[in-house]
Amino acid sequence: MSTAPVPIIAPAAPAAAPATPPRQPGAAALTAQFVLTGIIWGSSFLFMKVALEGVSPAQVVWARLVLGALTLGVFVALRRERLPHRLRVWGHMTVLALSFCVVPFLLFSWAQQFVTSGLASIYNATTPIMTALMAWAVFRVERLKAAQIAGILVGVAGVMVIIAPWQGLDLTQSLLAQLAILGATACYGFSLAYMRRFVADSGMSALVFSFLNIGIAAIIMLALTPVVARTPVHLDIWITLSLVTLGCVGTGIAYIWNQNVLRAWGPTRASTVTYITPVVGVALGVALLGEKLHWNEPAGAVLVFLGILLAQNRLRLGRRRADAA
Repeated sequence: MSTAPVPIIAPAAPAAAPATPPRQPGAAALTAQFVLTGIIWGSSFLFMKVALEGVSPAQVVWARLVLGALTLGVFVALRRERLPHRLRVWGHMTVLALSFCVVPFLLFSWAQQFVTSGLASIYNATTPIMTALMAWAVFRVERLKAAQIAGILVGVAGVMVIIAPWQGLDLTQSLLAQLAILGATACYGFSLAYMRRFVADSGMSALVFSFLNIGIAAIIMLALTPVVARTPVHLDIWITLSLVTLGCVGTGIAYIWNQNVLRAWGPTRASTVTYITPVVGVALGVALLGEKLHWNEPAGAVLVFLGILLAQNRLRLGRRRADAA
């Protein structure tokens, strides 16, 4: 899952609101949700790596989306949330289900057969840079300043350091996998800019938005079940736990937490979860899977993080008070 800055979805209109509006989490609860989201999303790369030992990449995506949709559906039912009636909203959410879930999830799952979970988590941190680029170049919802353009270029330089072209760029599966992950983060960037352009005024609550996003994606994967089911499945306790955690927690509950933090803190502060996930992903990969970390990977990650700070206009200290206002 992307940990990029997500546009704030407008609160539900009074006519569509539940009879008893849910109470908003307090400051301590929001902080806990923020930290737990970073840990869970950082761990998701480990869960995918373990799950791939017994199921195919498409089956990993099928499981996480179906389980995530069921989890979110329970919360929607308990809170008696109402789904939108406008076909336009459902059309936009279908586009997002494909671009924000189905396609990037498949790319990540396929790629992790050939790269370490730690490297995948580092590449995932490029999502804010992809978002800024898409918002500027594709949807024209942002005007980038010189510092932000410099941030994108620094981020690209960081990606090149991670790829390490001086080692030779033969089309190995590892290189193709790294490019696939960048394609996935480009999908995230497209989706986040698309949300801001077309869905920000939809009137959906955070929970309904998450449920529709994951739920429609789950329906798409369910329709592909005859294709997905052709590959044999070999489950054990660790593979099963990885799939359940990845789906119910990482693609279910963590989505709700992220939306709560987003609405309370705003997209810029909420996006700092991007700095937690690679640290967790790399640490778990090294500690539990015995993965090796090459010097160019953390060095490139530092450049990517610097690029994110520039692209989000967060290194200009004189603007912090204005941005907060």
